[in-house]
Amino acid sequence: MKNSREILIKARRQIVGDRIGNNASMFRGEGYDFLELREYISGDDTRHIDWNITAKMQRPYVKVFREERELSVVSVAMLGGALDFGKETRKIESVAEVIALIGYSALGNGDLFSHYNFSKEMRDEVRAGKKRFTVTQSVESVMNALLLNHIADYTAMAHTLYKRLKRRSLIVVIGDFFEIPDMRLLAKRHEVVAIIVRDRQEEKPEAMGFTALIDPESAAVLEGDFNTASIQKYQEQVRIHDGKLFDQFRRDGIRSTKLYTDSNASVVLRRLFEGRL
Repeated sequence: MKNSREILIKARRQIVGDRIGNNASMFRGEGYDFLELREYISGDDTRHIDWNITAKMQRPYVKVFREERELSVVSVAMLGGALDFGKETRKIESVAEVIALIGYSALGNGDLFSHYNFSKEMRDEVRAGKKRFTVTQSVESVMNALLLNHIADYTAMAHTLYKRLKRRSLIVVIGDFFEIPDMRLLAKRHEVVAIIVRDRQEEKPEAMGFTALIDPESAAVLEGDFNTASIQKYQEQVRIHDGKLFDQFRRDGIRSTKLYTDSNASVVLRRLFEGRL
């Protein structure tokens, strides 16, 4: 079991090592104000083409932005009882590692970093800052949080941050996402990224026969025969759920990735953000 200090040291070494190797920041975000529209010139970033205006004018137009001095980076940990699960590494440790990597990358890029913890409602807030203590405080708040008998409400989180965050931000939401969230409005105002943290054992559990299990979020006891047939049915339900989850993210314009507890978090995050490197 990792502690906060081990997670922070590992993440800092990875981010500093990347910078020594002349790699760009993990992300650049959309820290820009819209300035004007103009006709496309060879070499312009095709991601900035305004397709509605292009269709009307019958020639390509791009949006021109004025870059802001700094990006506001916000990490959000969705704390539910199931995060205490993990065959070798608990999911909560992977959540904390993602927060450390995101935080150190933001600070190394000169950006503001802040953090929120949510369950059914907001539990903690680490105010925006540019110092390493901000990252330390964020990781410790997650690692010290009580998880059992807590349920993560993603939709409530999205509504709260929509009202609370006035400045356009890059919001990284980290949780196991065993519900389909409604983050559509939040994604219209901000750039939202979802990191789905899972343990392979919970997606493909082994047959256990007749046994009793305790729901870590509700404390309810579930008894039954967890044989091969029931396990296969459960796996199919998870597959269908995740298909709907990724479809929802695509419709809402939310980039997402799945991070397993036995994966290298730094590599997974860089692959997600590499389109902006």
